[in-house]
Amino acid sequence: MKRTWLLFSQAVTVLLAAYFVVATLKPQWVGGPGTRSGTVPLIEAASNGAQDIPAASFRLAAQKASVAVVSISTQSARQAAPGGDPWSRFFNSDPNDQPSGGLGSGVIVSPSGYILTNNHVIDDADEIDVLLQDGRHASGKVIGTDPDSDLAVLKIELDKLPAIVWGNSDTVQVGDQVLAIGNPFGVGQTVTSGIISALGRNQLGINTFENFIQTDAAINPGNSGGALVDTAGNLLGINTAIYSQSGGSMGIGFAIPVSTARLVLDAIVKDGKVTRGWIGVEPNELTAELKETFGVKTDRGVIITGVLQNGPASRAGLHPGDVIAQVEGKPVNNVSELLTAVAALKPGTAAKFQLERQNQALSLDITPGVRPKPKAIQR
Repeated sequence: MKRTWLLFSQAVTVLLAAYFVVATLKPQWVGGPGTRSGTVPLIEAASNGAQDIPAASFRLAAQKASVAVVSISTQSARQAAPGGDPWSRFFNSDPNDQPSGGLGSGVIVSPSGYILTNNHVIDDADEIDVLLQDGRHASGKVIGTDPDSDLAVLKIELDKLPAIVWGNSDTVQVGDQVLAIGNPFGVGQTVTSGIISALGRNQLGINTFENFIQTDAAINPGNSGGALVDTAGNLLGINTAIYSQSGGSMGIGFAIPVSTARLVLDAIVKDGKVTRGWIGVEPNELTAELKETFGVKTDRGVIITGVLQNGPASRAGLHPGDVIAQVEGKPVNNVSELLTAVAALKPGTAAKFQLERQNQALSLDITPGVRPKPKAIQR
């Protein structure tokens, strides 16, 4: 009996060992994975359905914001002059064609059909076609433009329009992740990602009033007027320009913050234009050369090198060589800050300017006028 049981145990052991060897080396012989010729055993991730979103994905933010970003194409019967605005050449396919066409983007900011875009996208356009993400087309009507900030407001007449959610550009910080959404090169709506590289960029010579958000999210021709959004899909800025030596993205893009865009939007919708304060001076940075020329000792403020005769500043007694240190109690450290502070003043209402004249502190009440229409800026 014992001998029989021993033989049975040995036989079972040998058979099991042979089975495991065959199953490992030739699984198809025993009906294991890979039984069918040409198939490969794979390990597939478990899926939770439509809500199975990777932790680092920006999918929800892109979906939330993209529906409110539109593509804008323009047609103009006017032929561009040879050697004209290089920014126009950057965005238009061929300025020597007649009629000429341009491409850009825009953001639906209200369900009633208001769209924010760049002024240079629709400047001189005779026809404006707006393409929504859902495939609908509409003709865009220009409600107003503001060349000083390079913003424009359009309106389209369609039902059930999606509108973007406004964020707060005053709370963002360098290093925050952002998405840029637009229609680069006319290939169709595209989403790129990056971070906020810098804040408060100015003195770039792009706009009269500059306070840009800088980002390394890829922005290319056709992205102008599109949305810069946070990782929740909320609007932070309107993409407006890039620094490039090749015509494409080099990781330096600029967006107008929504804090500025909101003021321009409200003014245009209400009055059809943006009214800014103006005092009629020629301001300059306080350089060592100008300090020596005018005998100035202070290191802070903006020096005035020219005053328009019979302008608001002239009538108030401002002189060349005066250094403006504050406007309505707010310090001004450079020309950009002075222009912004003066532009924010209400025309016809006196404002207090703190300045230095011949190394003596002085206070003047200047009643600003309405800022004249700006000349075209060479971009």
